Amino acid sequence: MGLVQAAIERRGIATASVSLLRSVTEKVGPPRALAVPFAHGRPLGAAGDRATQRRVLLALLRLVAEARGPGPVLVDLDEMDVPGAAPA
Repeated sequence: MGLVQAAIERRGIATASVSLLRSVTEKVGPPRALAVPFAHGRPLGAAGDRATQRRVLLALLRLVAEARGPGPVLVDLDEMDVPGAAPA
């Protein structure tokens, strides 16, 4: 995913991705990624947990909105202060 993100960013479009494996994401170095503490197959959290899913999506949008260059930027979900979203 990091290579695809880099190609998109070269065209002037900011990107962000969800990372389930922080250690792998650190090695790949995508422009912007949000590390989440969820199980594989659940990048937005548990099924039906709308508050957490909203928090993840708002955090991703914030990463893009606050983009100040090509990165890499890797942030843990728990470090994000997401206005309008309930904390996990």
